[in-house]
Amino acid sequence: MPVPTALIAEDEAVLRVELRARLGHLWPELHVCAEAQNGLEAVALMERHRPDVVFLDIEMPGMTGLDVARRASGVSHVAFITAFDAHAVAAFEQGAIDYVLKPYDEARLGLTLERVKQRLGSRPPELESLLQEMARRAPQRDYLRWVNASVGADVRLITVDEICYFQADAGYTRVITETGECLIRLALKDLLEQLDPACFWMIHRSTIVNANAIAGVSRDLRGRLSVRLKSRADKLAVSEVHERLFKQM
Repeated sequence: MPVPTALIAEDEAVLRVELRARLGHLWPELHVCAEAQNGLEAVALMERHRPDVVFLDIEMPGMTGLDVARRASGVSHVAFITAFDAHAVAAFEQGAIDYVLKPYDEARLGLTLERVKQRLGSRPPELESLLQEMARRAPQRDYLRWVNASVGADVRLITVDEICYFQADAGYTRVITETGECLIRLALKDLLEQLDPACFWMIHRSTIVNANAIAGVSRDLRGRLSVRLKSRADKLAVSEVHERLFKQM
């Protein structure tokens, strides 16, 4: 009998380590073939390894667990990692997927794994209708609408619609607009969690771009992808793991 495989997608490193340890204790036959710290990595690793089951944190930067689950629909069994009971109840009642509540509870995790084991012999279900229901029940988030940025000795209020991209810079983050740039004292990772993922995409570990500011993408002779902007001459490098954002371009 083939060894069952799993992917863990969780943006908190401590929680990834804890979940892997608990899985090893409760289901020693399970092979965790990969771990992802955000949704884009999860999609790339899922396509590479085709795991039997994916454990997905619902709230991840860049691409949520619900978005990743759409890619897993009909391909892998899904167990959501969530702190929100509204998500969990919707998933559990329909029976197509399971869930693990944070903080982890070994009894609840054990029940989840038993249910997953029972499903492994069957084809993973199509999840679209369930995911739509979960999205409808999800708590509405208030995303960042402006930033207070330093411009010399002054502090300027900049709405996020004005921003072309953000870029990490030695402990600060550069805020680039159509007409100039300034600095904010906020790490890029913390900033990403406050931005609307439908508009702001991480395209490199040091760069978040406003999707509405993108004019197009291009490749150089070595095949490396870069983003062109509508209102600036800057070209922004796209790392390989984030190229999937531009698959339709």
